[in-house]
Amino acid sequence: MFIEIKSENFKTLTQEVKEIVQDGNNLIPYYIKGIDKVIYIKSFVEGLENKKRQLLRQFLESLLYSMHIVEASDLDFGGPGSLNRFWMRIHGNKRALLDIPEFNPTEASILILNILSEKQIEYLINKRNLDFSIEIREKEPYLRVYRYRADAYFDLDELSLNCRAILSQLRPFSDLGFHPYVAQLMNLNFMKEGLILITGITGSGKSTTLDAIIDENNKTCDAHIIIISSPVEYVHTSKKCLIRHREVGRDVLSFKEGTIQALRQDPDIIVIGELRDPETIVAALDVTDSGHKVFSTLHTSSAVETIDRIIGETDVHEQERVRIRLADVLRCIVSQKLVPTVDGKRVLAKEVLVVTSSVRAAIKNNNTSEIYQMIHQGSDVGMNTMEQDLARLFKSRKITYETAIAFANNKQRIQQLLTSRV
Repeated sequence: MFIEIKSENFKTLTQEVKEIVQDGNNLIPYYIKGIDKVIYIKSFVEGLENKKRQLLRQFLESLLYSMHIVEASDLDFGGPGSLNRFWMRIHGNKRALLDIPEFNPTEASILILNILSEKQIEYLINKRNLDFSIEIREKEPYLRVYRYRADAYFDLDELSLNCRAILSQLRPFSDLGFHPYVAQLMNLNFMKEGLILITGITGSGKSTTLDAIIDENNKTCDAHIIIISSPVEYVHTSKKCLIRHREVGRDVLSFKEGTIQALRQDPDIIVIGELRDPETIVAALDVTDSGHKVFSTLHTSSAVETIDRIIGETDVHEQERVRIRLADVLRCIVSQKLVPTVDGKRVLAKEVLVVTSSVRAAIKNNNTSEIYQMIHQGSDVGMNTMEQDLARLFKSRKITYETAIAFANNKQRIQQLLTSRV
């Protein structure tokens, strides 16, 4: 059971855990580094009795659970960069938890390796990085399940871990504030095919938006949705839709393989966690071209940058063909950011591109520089630039003038909009 980290019970648990990890720390010669050290720590962890391993896991699970109490998005620890502290990102700000005892890199590595399987440790050693998911279950009183996306990696030869909290409750689709026409484009009942992209930098809420869109289709459409993720984050329960989750590395070898295989699994909607390589991009275009509805994400900060990135990622000899295919299948791009508000929280700011005939022609003719102005003037079909949305948030007094400037892609345009609205 999870323990409140400010309670006496947690202090007792921490003392017990410190004794366990200190024993491991004392056994490991100082001159052993890197992979050899990981293998040494692995042997120590495997030799622990089950009760001690359960205490180590309970300590980490209590830290993960506390993230929901303080509204933290991320937990980080391990490696020399952490200064022996646990860190949380709370409302966008990364802070060290000074009320929790220090764990040196070796002690932190024991905590990390304790939650990994033998195959996961082998992968981590070979690849120097491991993406995986953590699930913890509340025994009482509500029996809730909490999930986290985790990434284990090396920092100057020492293991580190980042855990990102996955919302236990989906954000209502209506809260995203999409124009009715854009909302229809995202719904299978209105538009049966086409590619829709949700983009933004890491931590911009792409997964939250995508899960809300999936849930809306799940509640309103009779269909089959296949979700290919690395790792699986929010697990959707089938409602009107039959929903399959396929995790890269566990259920399927790659995004590309999962996308191609989905064609033989009778899908209506295919969700590709990320277009992270040229092969996955081409596969996504192929399955969309075959008449399916496809959702995916990219790490880009604007709609125009997204189009240029997709085309630029492919082989130079294929770019003209990819440009034409993208113009034909693309339906909508949402580029978003989480912006700090005046009350210390964060609010969603988004740029929305709807692919009209003019936008399609601009993509085909390699005139993507013209698209920004089309977005600026496309409010009748639900389009708006990031600068327009930031200006709206400033006008409604949700964000400051300085914040609007800082998060704008086009500094000159945002200054014009803010000046005209003051």
